[in-house]
Amino acid sequence: MIDVAVLGRVGIDLYPNQLSTPLREVRTYTRFVGGFAGNVATGLARLGLRPAIVSRVGPDPHGEFVRDFLSREGVDVRFLAVDERLMTPPTFCEVWPPDNFPITFYRYPTAPDWQLAPEDFDGVEVAAAPFLLATGTGLAQSPSRETTLAALEAHDGTTIFDLDWRPTLWERANEYGELARTAAKHADIVIGNEEEVAAAAGAPNALLELGVRTLVLKRGERGVLLFHEGREVDVPGHPVEVVNGLGAGDAFVATFVQSLHANLPLEESVRRGSVAGAIVASQLACSEAMPTLEELEAELA
Repeated sequence: MIDVAVLGRVGIDLYPNQLSTPLREVRTYTRFVGGFAGNVATGLARLGLRPAIVSRVGPDPHGEFVRDFLSREGVDVRFLAVDERLMTPPTFCEVWPPDNFPITFYRYPTAPDWQLAPEDFDGVEVAAAPFLLATGTGLAQSPSRETTLAALEAHDGTTIFDLDWRPTLWERANEYGELARTAAKHADIVIGNEEEVAAAAGAPNALLELGVRTLVLKRGERGVLLFHEGREVDVPGHPVEVVNGLGAGDAFVATFVQSLHANLPLEESVRRGSVAGAIVASQLACSEAMPTLEELEAELA
């Protein structure tokens, strides 16, 4: 029985070994598993849960690298399909601490995970998982768009939608708002930063009026605003010296879900998620920097 089904983007991250350097001048990189689904599934497994990744990789050595890494971490890869023709996408970034991390995606005209289809996974098993996670990036193309919306609608447990607004990944960026609101209507919890909430609905109240029970509004070093049952709670951030902030949000989500799975209160789950995000932001890697439960508890203490 899986604890969490994680739908979404997965591929390889090629992170520069030379920091504060333009991409055109970088000579060497380190390869990691990346993407929302890859990072979050790794984080969940390291925290002791049994996540299943629901996505696609290519029929190439990079896809084998992704599957092998996730399997070793304890992620269920039965629903990580292998596309017959599309290659596993690489993502490059520049690292300019503390707050500038330009990303270069290679996902056009499409990528394996955007071809995610219902036949790639057991819909009954995914619907029965206690938690399901999906993201806005999964709505950018078909058939992933329809597959993601159907999975959100069919899920029986706690459904979480991460707004994940990346305009460069949309051919028609003006479609994002309506699709994100449609997805949010099927979610118990919506997570996003201020820019993502504005792109999806304009303001937090507009999302809540759709029927979303809980909105987690991330504000970087200023912490998190938690909207739940008519209350607004300000949860402070966890200060850290930032090396690479790209994986902090994925670490937040993984730890937030693990905390909810452990029946911790929402506010405490947000606090723990913020600490996990800070741990990852203090390192170069994303997936390989995800904390174990012991590391998280030590930082919390």
